Amino acid sequence: MSTAPSMSERADELERRQIEELAERAVVKSFLFHLADGERSFGPRPRGSRRHMGEDPRLPPMPEKPTLLDFFRLRFAPGQAHLLQSANLAQEAGLPEKMVLACLLHDIAIIGFIRADHGYWGAQLLEPYVDEEVSWAIRMHQALRFFPDESVGYEYPDQYRRMFGEDYRPDPYIVADYERARKHRWYMSARMICVNDLYSFDPDVQVEIEQFEDIIGRHFRQPPEGLGNDNTPASHMWRTIRRPCNAL
Repeated sequence: MSTAPSMSERADELERRQIEELAERAVVKSFLFHLADGERSFGPRPRGSRRHMGEDPRLPPMPEKPTLLDFFRLRFAPGQAHLLQSANLAQEAGLPEKMVLACLLHDIAIIGFIRADHGYWGAQLLEPYVDEEVSWAIRMHQALRFFPDESVGYEYPDQYRRMFGEDYRPDPYIVADYERARKHRWYMSARMICVNDLYSFDPDVQVEIEQFEDIIGRHFRQPPEGLGNDNTPASHMWRTIRRPCNAL
């Protein structure tokens, strides 16, 4: 006597069919992916006429109305440990909750979207959902991190000397933003991101995103429709992170 498949077996079968369907569709990468590899092209011409659109079964499935926590758990890179430790350090230093949130999210573009100009991209990604001071501080930490401030004990990171060389000098737009930020009323907010921005990690310190769940709940305006479904100027960025291989 045959038995009906269990819920787990039905889920496995659905995933198998989705992966088989994906194999019949060409996954095309954006031009930027190839440009980052030094190729000024769209890559090899994909076989077949169908292109991938929609959810990617190779990635963990997202809920219909995804939250910031869902993106941390299901999309962001393992490098999020850097953000968790930075926020933990800010919390231990007794900084206000919204600055702990700023430290938690300051490199959100790197772990979820794009590295170049990550402070600017991250601020734009977050602007509809956080206090203006938080997004401003995230934007301006992009520039401030290259310049020391003895008043708070922030030095130019040795890691930057190793990564970029002793002769590296920031681009003029970075210098200009630094000069503007120094005169701004929220200068110290952006500087506190730099102070708590860890350039080496303590493997013995384990921090989980759940530690900041209450702070996120109080200071991140989670849209009820879900990030990417809420029709803000940043919604398309969240949709791209959710479905990075959509053809269009």
